[in-house]
Amino acid sequence: MKAAVFYKENDLRIEDLPVPEPKVGEVLIKVKACGICGTDVHIFHGDEGAAATPAGTVLGHEFSGVVEKIGDGVSGISVGDKVCVDPNKLCNECYYCKSGIGHFCEHMIGIGTTVHGGFAEYCCVPQSQVYKVAEKTSFEKAAMAEPVACCLHGIDMCDIKVGETVMVIGGGMIGLIMLQLAKLSGAGKLVLLEPVAEKRVLGYKLGADLCIDPINEDVEAVLAEKNVGRISTVIECAGLPSTMKQAISLAGKKSTVMLFGLTKPNDEIPVKPFEIFKKEVVIKASFINPYTQRRAVDLIDSGKIDVSSMVYKKIALDELSAALADGTLRSKGKLIVVNE
Repeated sequence: MKAAVFYKENDLRIEDLPVPEPKVGEVLIKVKACGICGTDVHIFHGDEGAAATPAGTVLGHEFSGVVEKIGDGVSGISVGDKVCVDPNKLCNECYYCKSGIGHFCEHMIGIGTTVHGGFAEYCCVPQSQVYKVAEKTSFEKAAMAEPVACCLHGIDMCDIKVGETVMVIGGGMIGLIMLQLAKLSGAGKLVLLEPVAEKRVLGYKLGADLCIDPINEDVEAVLAEKNVGRISTVIECAGLPSTMKQAISLAGKKSTVMLFGLTKPNDEIPVKPFEIFKKEVVIKASFINPYTQRRAVDLIDSGKIDVSSMVYKKIALDELSAALADGTLRSKGKLIVVNE
């Protein structure tokens, strides 16, 4: 089978590997779609994602497909089922797992980050990580369950109250998912900051009340002109030190700032403690997708969240390295690797 194997910074090779055989409790999935995530980009460029990635690992953690084969001891899953995968396998034995905060598991297995993942024609995963999806749901949509699950954890932590004003910074895939989840959570007014015109158009389509170009417009002046008032929650999804600083600055009094975007590991931002004090800002961050995958699948199956409008292009596995290296291409929207 063809697979994308990561070796070191800027070194991802398409290789021919044996089709894996499912062990006890495992499921072999014929991969049909696998999304390119910001974490994949960080790994490709030599930075650590949620965990360190060993050389020789097949990347890809946002994927869906069809069950090809099941190992001994598997129940409730059959050959031919349409499924997606939660890539984070907990040990259920360490202190964090037993304390109900298993996403900090000391022995977590990351499918596509610490062990072989979905940028391949086939992938073996533990049964516990497999979720059935509706037949009507496309493979591309099903592959987006993992990012939606991550966003659900973040939106839960924002504690949005019905009628409040929420700002999202960054209109990429994650920002547009967050925009929709904020609306579903009851936000009364939604503001999107996004420099790309096409993404602002999409932001309006997906529920934004106001979209601002932060490069060519004075954000604070536009907010004042439109009488936006207090912003109770700012969700930063661009993953840049500059936009994280901006998020704290634009947050209103008694507000929450969710730093959701992933920066480089050594990035820093200047923070003025007096500003935090004066506004009583609560700064939060969100780590992976604990216990939210089922909700994500149900949202996608129901059609109550749009995960396809922001997809820019479907590409073949052979095009993956070029896509990871080309920030201009990725800036146009979500890229998904598909296997025909």
